[in-house]
Amino acid sequence: MAAASTQGPRAPKLAQLLERDPYLAPFEQDFQRRYALFYNRLKSIEENEGGLDKFSKSYKTFGVNQFVDGGVYCKEWAPGAEAVFLTGDFNGWNPFSHPYKKMEYGKWELFIPPGQDGYSPVPHGSKLKVVIRAQNGELLYRISPWARYVVRDQDKVNYDWVHWNPPQSYIRKHRSPERLKSLRIYESHVGIASPEGKIASYKNFTYNVLPRIKDLGYNCVQLMAIMEHAYYASFGYQVTSFFAASSRYGTPDDLKEMIDVAHSMGITVLLDVVHSHASKNSEDGLNKFDGTDSCFFHSGPKGTHQLWDSRLFDYSNWEVLRFLLSNLRMWIEDYGFDGFRFDGVTSMLYHHHGIGTGFSGDYNEYFGLHVDEDALCYLMLANHMVNFLHPECITIAEDVSGMPALCRPVAEGGGGFDYRLAMAIPDKWIQIIKELKDEDWNMGNIVYTLTNRRYEEKCIAYAESHDQALVGDKTLAFRLMDAEMYTNMSVLSPLTPVIDRGIQLHKMIRLITHALGGDSYLNFMGNEFGHPEWLDFPRKGNNESYHYARRQFNLTDDHLLRYRFLNAFDRDMNKSEERFGWLASPPAFVSEKHESNKVIAFERAGLLFIFNFHPYQSYTDYRVGVEIPGKYKILLDSDASEYGGHQRLDHNTEYFSEEYPHNYRHNSLMQYNSQTSFSQQPRRCHKHHIKVYIPSRVAIVLQNMDNAK
Repeated sequence: MAAASTQGPRAPKLAQLLERDPYLAPFEQDFQRRYALFYNRLKSIEENEGGLDKFSKSYKTFGVNQFVDGGVYCKEWAPGAEAVFLTGDFNGWNPFSHPYKKMEYGKWELFIPPGQDGYSPVPHGSKLKVVIRAQNGELLYRISPWARYVVRDQDKVNYDWVHWNPPQSYIRKHRSPERLKSLRIYESHVGIASPEGKIASYKNFTYNVLPRIKDLGYNCVQLMAIMEHAYYASFGYQVTSFFAASSRYGTPDDLKEMIDVAHSMGITVLLDVVHSHASKNSEDGLNKFDGTDSCFFHSGPKGTHQLWDSRLFDYSNWEVLRFLLSNLRMWIEDYGFDGFRFDGVTSMLYHHHGIGTGFSGDYNEYFGLHVDEDALCYLMLANHMVNFLHPECITIAEDVSGMPALCRPVAEGGGGFDYRLAMAIPDKWIQIIKELKDEDWNMGNIVYTLTNRRYEEKCIAYAESHDQALVGDKTLAFRLMDAEMYTNMSVLSPLTPVIDRGIQLHKMIRLITHALGGDSYLNFMGNEFGHPEWLDFPRKGNNESYHYARRQFNLTDDHLLRYRFLNAFDRDMNKSEERFGWLASPPAFVSEKHESNKVIAFERAGLLFIFNFHPYQSYTDYRVGVEIPGKYKILLDSDASEYGGHQRLDHNTEYFSEEYPHNYRHNSLMQYNSQTSFSQQPRRCHKHHIKVYIPSRVAIVLQNMDNAK
């Protein structure tokens, strides 16, 4: 399809985008062209396929699908094939007895009537293959790109396609939760979700992990490595079968049950969807499905990602759009997923795929010939489809480039995503911890990184994700405490300076990221309690060991270990957000970022957050500005004993505001000792007062009791 010209339908709400950000005005034609491309493709789908609804339901006709009468209908797109056949257990693996009929546009179809008894001619659980006769006459045995279930025997290298059509599929019992105002995401991998050195199951996640997630106060689970991938160590990012839920954890019904149980707990479930590239496998993947170098992908060098060694989709291709849009639809409607985190969006958006490119924020980096507008158009179509057919669903972009308007509605000429990941934040924490002494931490730089996001484009903040947990990198806990985590995390051993520093900073970094960094929050499973080891999947380099491909949840259950302190703080941090909703509130007002004192203070959702990052200096009589007058009390204190702190703050203390402007706020906080009688309390405008005490390496959240929830 040729790119649309700017002479076409105009983005109806583009003026609102340009008014919000006048610096985008020079690129108005780019936005118009992108919208016209989206509009014209959507219109073509409406005119040629009977509408987007029908087009995106193609998973019900492509592949192998059973009719109500027991007959089986098979359909494939193989434009480079000379002939197509279906073989398998059902016909004694005769490669030619069931030929497909050639249709227009490279499609092939086959109907197998039901048996005399009305039963399906292709039994549930039987193995199948599509046989492709290539242009050179070679016979290729392939798994259908639309296969719903593939399995691999332990003694085999490649996956087998198994026809999944059980007599009775899992029936959903619970509705999806209502769309969340703020997401507290628990990024999860089913296979490693157990302390045991093995591949864990959907059932294990359902009954052992979901209750933990609920207890920790997370309201959303983001599932990685669900789309089938032949290489376990790829972390699910080298997908071979896009419509198949990974069989290494259990059956499709096990996954459906897991999502259903999550919904019963009020937990939203997102799928980490990989539409940015595909595995190069041909025996059990999409690559060379019809014997050609192209089919679903660009041919030649354009169709291969240099760094990932994988194939790149041709997003201008009609059948690729059908395949990918139907893929999203299937995961929502068959499994009950509530949305997607799109992986590798930066790679999709640019012809250079972000390789060797540092994004400075110059707007010229986001417009021009280096932008892959076909890929951007696909993302706009995907977000439009999800929002149109399932408005309760959520979409998240993993984009490191910072493309403007990616998280604005398509009607504005935007990408249509709900959120983007704030990928600069974890990089900043690593850089600070790795390169700077505690005395040299720059408060202004921390605040800038946490607050530097586009106005009215929602961000998901995180201190670390799975990227920082992998071998070759280090989690924040490991960077802070390293080898001492193996020897000094017991409460029976002395609290060493290294462990003390690590525990206190771990809590502070998470809270300030949570409260200041975005509109939602993400944590990778296990990192909430400072998981002591990295993540490494079984591979040749580690003798196929599962020792590091696990999460040691048992460490938080041992009351003799200090991991429970971090776990408890993470739980109460989430519970506090659930109660006050700071993630869904307008961005914070930062009243203080004092370099020498190492103090940061800000207000959000009616709460006052105070952080003292100084390694040894505590402050008495410290004045902190507030906008809303009233009586304040401690809501959350990282120095509390239940969080492994030093109990330097009296939680009965009440702090009163005074009409004394400070740091651009109309009021400032005073304090009176809880042992003082009521008659001795200072009035809010009284000049005599006791000021706030802020211990070193402590985060405090204060609640205005006059507006208590």
